[in-house]
Amino acid sequence: MNKTIPETRGFMKEFIPFVKDVAGIDIVIAPPFTSLSAVADEIKGTNIKIASQDVFYEEKGAYTGEVSPSMIADSGCSYAIVGHSERRQYFNEADEILNKKVKAAKKNGLGVIFCIGESLEQRESGKTLEILSREIENGLKDVDADNLVLAYEPIWAIGTGRTATPEQAQEAHAYIREKLKGLYGKKADGIRIIYGGSATPENIDSLMSCRDVDGALVGGASLKTESFVRIVKFKAEGK
Repeated sequence: MNKTIPETRGFMKEFIPFVKDVAGIDIVIAPPFTSLSAVADEIKGTNIKIASQDVFYEEKGAYTGEVSPSMIADSGCSYAIVGHSERRQYFNEADEILNKKVKAAKKNGLGVIFCIGESLEQRESGKTLEILSREIENGLKDVDADNLVLAYEPIWAIGTGRTATPEQAQEAHAYIREKLKGLYGKKADGIRIIYGGSATPENIDSLMSCRDVDGALVGGASLKTESFVRIVKFKAEGK
């Protein structure tokens, strides 16, 4: 929940010149709902796409305050983020609700960035893989692999300044990849698994050197042009 419409326009005008010639990387901006149309205007003719930060599972009706997938697509979005840890934590979004959101988004032609991850308590009690398994199985039930991105968000590393080590990130991502192979077979190799948990200019190179880390879901570091540009232009050593 950052940036007014003028602030968003100002950010995009600063950001676009730095990344307009970047090749081989998909860049997706996820502004607040109020700024979706503004970003859509700014990115015309560029290599940048837009995602919504959430989506509702009904097309229309008496759901005051919600935004339907068709409305999001109409705003110029290519993707919808579903299941972000803050949606799960603050708004009690259960796996079954998220499954409905994923299906609704895909039905309307939106790609889905589906977020999963464990809390500090769950990690310390050795339940990380159990949580990831449950959230994948329930959240992606009867969902095909097309235009699907998974984001691993260790909740204990979001906004805390703590970051999963490359080893911790790779372990989780490798497990997610194997889990996806069980659901989708060979198609799982084409599903990007991105890391979201205090990704910064300082740690992006080491995170992206991990075999199964295919990108980043960037939070606070995306609010400043300089730091976000540095993340976009990571050095993919060892990949």
